[in-house]
Amino acid sequence: MEKRPPDGLAFMKMHGLGNDFVVIDSRGRGAETAGRVTPALARALGDRNRGVGFDQLAEIRDAAGADFALDFWNSDGSRAGACGNATRCVSDHMMRQLGREAVTLVTARGGLSAVRRGDGLVSVNMGPPVLDWRDVPLSREVDLLHLPLEGDPVAVGMGNPHAVFFVPDAESVDVAGWGARVEHDPLFPARTNVEFASLVGPDHLRMRVWERGTGITLACGSGACATAVAAHLRGLTGRRVVMDVDGGRLELDWRDDGVWMTGPVAHVFDGWLSPEFLAAVA
Repeated sequence: MEKRPPDGLAFMKMHGLGNDFVVIDSRGRGAETAGRVTPALARALGDRNRGVGFDQLAEIRDAAGADFALDFWNSDGSRAGACGNATRCVSDHMMRQLGREAVTLVTARGGLSAVRRGDGLVSVNMGPPVLDWRDVPLSREVDLLHLPLEGDPVAVGMGNPHAVFFVPDAESVDVAGWGARVEHDPLFPARTNVEFASLVGPDHLRMRVWERGTGITLACGSGACATAVAAHLRGLTGRRVVMDVDGGRLELDWRDDGVWMTGPVAHVFDGWLSPEFLAAVA
């Protein structure tokens, strides 16, 4: 195997229920890594034909008062405020590296925490839901439980804005067509993720998702949290639910300290971006 070039860039490929990520560790590298992840690099890496491919890119940074910090990017080069499945995956990596069963981290949402359960699943506290129209954000004051859009969605903020539609059968929804339209609706000045959920049993939901800046994904952690909150606020479920997404199953628990999300994680491989690739997108 060719020796890794010193001026390349290491990365990890990870996924949670098929929601896949490229992870770049920028801790402890000082000024030389400042601004290394740019919109251009995120777009190039996110290209599944000419780059690596991902739903989101996560960059690990040093943090004062926490074990680490995380920044998130979408595959179109835009920033994401939260990414629950990536947070679980990176937290699992950091727990293994630090020899712990729990870690603290900082994202655009503020301070979060994650733990490994006895069954090997990883739980992360995604923080309290945002239920003020200004902070979701929405472009004007409306009833968050009944947005003035066809389909009567619920708006919830979880670091990212979300529009949650409750439908008779999530399997039959045109996620791409409907999701793309709602993402760019003027009601959402920062665009929005779009979830389609149906109740399949007591405290049991089926959810599919369109993520802003990315498209259809097999799972969306912040979207699952938003859907669980919306379902409880609509009186459809309790505060603890099981949720089946395209990539598998998540557990959600809306507690006093925030929405806890639990599910499996996977570290797929480690890679090395070549100097030539990096130079082409500089």
